[in-house]
Amino acid sequence: MMVEHPTLFSHLAAGLRKTREAFFTKIAWLVQQPRLDPQTLQELEEILIATDLGMPATQRLLKAIPSGITEPGELLHILEQQMTSMLSVPHESVLQGHPHVVLTLGANGVGKTTTIAKLGFRAIRQGQRVLLAGADTFRAAATEQLQVWGKRIGADVIAHQAGGDPAAVVFDALQAAQARGMDLLLIDTAGRLHTKKNLMEELKKIRRVIAQSLPGAPHETLLMLDATTGLNAAAQAREFHHAIGITGLIMTKLDGTAKGGAVVGIVDELQIPVVYVGLGEGLEDLQPFSPPAFAAALLTTAS
Repeated sequence: MMVEHPTLFSHLAAGLRKTREAFFTKIAWLVQQPRLDPQTLQELEEILIATDLGMPATQRLLKAIPSGITEPGELLHILEQQMTSMLSVPHESVLQGHPHVVLTLGANGVGKTTTIAKLGFRAIRQGQRVLLAGADTFRAAATEQLQVWGKRIGADVIAHQAGGDPAAVVFDALQAAQARGMDLLLIDTAGRLHTKKNLMEELKKIRRVIAQSLPGAPHETLLMLDATTGLNAAAQAREFHHAIGITGLIMTKLDGTAKGGAVVGIVDELQIPVVYVGLGEGLEDLQPFSPPAFAAALLTTAS
């Protein structure tokens, strides 16, 4: 097993412990059988289907197993290679524009505001000048929370009073970011269900304001998904992507779920890359996503 990012691998291996114990140790039992036969492969299919990988991803994994394979030891290597391939959707991570504008979306309770702070913290440690925009005007507590995080990481926050127009906050934040020479503008939006048409229309308005104020922006539109919801998160991603256009995913709470394998199914279906994964509550627990490290971490105790 070769992993290019040993530190990332160790973080992922620890964060995926629940997923690994609940699922991939079952595969470890299968590969300890004397030989692979049709019955063993059928049991493997049942294990995959019983998880949140989903049927399409399961079928792709099974089809990647050569028909003539008989050595169980080869199975984990093949699964790891295929998962890496399925997760390897290109993502443009180079900073574009000045400021680089990132619009963040997500349903209620996914940890969006905290994750934005973690993104800002990472950027500030890399020497970037960061501004936060509090466009969640539905809850006064949301603005207060963002301001607390802003002070903690050393980033200013542009916000209006509760009940104001979120698009107006975004407009002011864009003006401020350009005037102050900011490198990165992170825009927090209200948590919303993907089924609420009026809230989705509001997001479209915010996106139009951004594009009109700064041509080419937003440079990234990141959707945060709660990993504990498993494949159900795919429905959210599907609707948000259809309405707004998503450039990347952030899987939060990955350390608290046994459904981490759903990441494979979600990426395989939507062909949207995972950019970061949340592996804890600390500011440093948001890690860049690496398909090889992720696949290896899932299977490490079984190899």
